[in-house]
Amino acid sequence: MLRLPPFTYHRPSRLEDAVALLGEHGPAALPMAGGTDLVPNMKHRLFTPTHVVGLKGVGDLHGIAIEGEELVIGAAETLAAVSLDPQVRLHVTALAEAAGQVAGPQLRNQGTLGGNLCLDTRCTYYNQTEFWRSALGYCLKKDGTVCHVTRVGRKCVAAHSADTPPVLMAVGAVVDLAGPDGERSLPVRDFFVADGIRNTRRGPGELVVRVRVPLPPPGTRTAYVKLRQRGAIDFPLLGVAVSARFDGGGLVESLEGVVTGLGSRPRVLAGWSELAVGERWTAELVEALAERAYAQCHPLENMIVDPEWRRAMVPVHVRRALLRLRPL
Repeated sequence: MLRLPPFTYHRPSRLEDAVALLGEHGPAALPMAGGTDLVPNMKHRLFTPTHVVGLKGVGDLHGIAIEGEELVIGAAETLAAVSLDPQVRLHVTALAEAAGQVAGPQLRNQGTLGGNLCLDTRCTYYNQTEFWRSALGYCLKKDGTVCHVTRVGRKCVAAHSADTPPVLMAVGAVVDLAGPDGERSLPVRDFFVADGIRNTRRGPGELVVRVRVPLPPPGTRTAYVKLRQRGAIDFPLLGVAVSARFDGGGLVESLEGVVTGLGSRPRVLAGWSELAVGERWTAELVEALAERAYAQCHPLENMIVDPEWRRAMVPVHVRRALLRLRPL
């Protein structure tokens, strides 16, 4: 049986108290919202904090509401709540779809949007028990000096495996952070970095407070599709988020595509605007966009399935996502 390491649990009710606790205990403390990722990682001794700061009781981290021209979602809102909320389903359909495909219903009832945004990267050689990792000689991400995926270099290539961030990137969402130096905001597109060890710009002691999504203009459609081994529970082997805006005549005014599960951060697909903007939505255009995505995506051996098969699935799932954007 895998047991948790000993720790002191704190349950603040105010945001400033949570930030203060994280600042007081420094690297020895970690925040926990739903705990669906942190708790298994602690059991595997990937994280061994001596202080855990629970966030579910912090009122400032809750709520889903329209404020001005934005849909504002608290970081501690559960993925189940996000997937079922009428305002999310109406304005950002793909976000509801992505949140509704995370894990299974039990975990969605506990896991949070903020936790999904900050999900630790995953790798075949990292997400194992301490005994398994020690037998292999550990890895670059935890306790070792060698990346068992690339076998060369000093860069960790553990994969970003969260479902909601690519959607948030595709729709231009902004994340609000609070930390020892106060609050700050940055686009979700700028929140991630290509570092498998620590792939976000969240600083020491900083917490995700909320996510703000601009209300889409008329003619906007979004979609999310996910490749996984089973129809539930599994992390994405590939996730595709797309967002398009059409004019009254059915011509493309804007198009964004983001993929996840392939690298240490979600990847914005380049060159789509040049192909699509001003064009009519046709099967030929969809095929050209799918082939452009295939040319950019190169999975690594950081998951348990063949990377060439995953790459072959890129145009298939991009095509499926795009076909759901057909203008009304």
